[in-house]
Amino acid sequence: MIRIYTAPSCASCRKVKAWLKEHNIPYVEKNIFSTILREGELRELLERSENGTDDIISKRSKIIKENDIDVETMSLNELIKFIQENPSVLKRPIMIDERRFQVGYNSEEIRVFIPRELRQLAQCKIPAEECPHFNPGKRWENLKKEYQESNAQ
Repeated sequence: MIRIYTAPSCASCRKVKAWLKEHNIPYVEKNIFSTILREGELRELLERSENGTDDIISKRSKIIKENDIDVETMSLNELIKFIQENPSVLKRPIMIDERRFQVGYNSEEIRVFIPRELRQLAQCKIPAEECPHFNPGKRWENLKKEYQESNAQ
């Protein structure tokens, strides 16, 4: 299941939610200001970010600038506590699932969250049943329905 970390006033967050709804992709939303960010989930975000704190922490954040805070010198525990106390330092939206991680809205990159089977079917120029990517498993009926609904719009 995809988790997205959002803020109410964030335009990119609204775009991500609209895109996921448009593609019938289920997600769980976590508003960073109204949900307590647990230590475990913050550790996961930090572990999954390829460029460390640069990926998920906004160095231009008002709190960081005004207080001249250097997150690079913090221990992991200090950093987690700092984020929990100041969630506005997080870039948003942050999207994460079992295999993928993305920060911000990018209309091309977000497509990785479409199930692989649907991406492959969308590339076929022939009926789905004749497509070489067609793999009739127990998920097929749901995938076929999602694919048809997304192409009908």
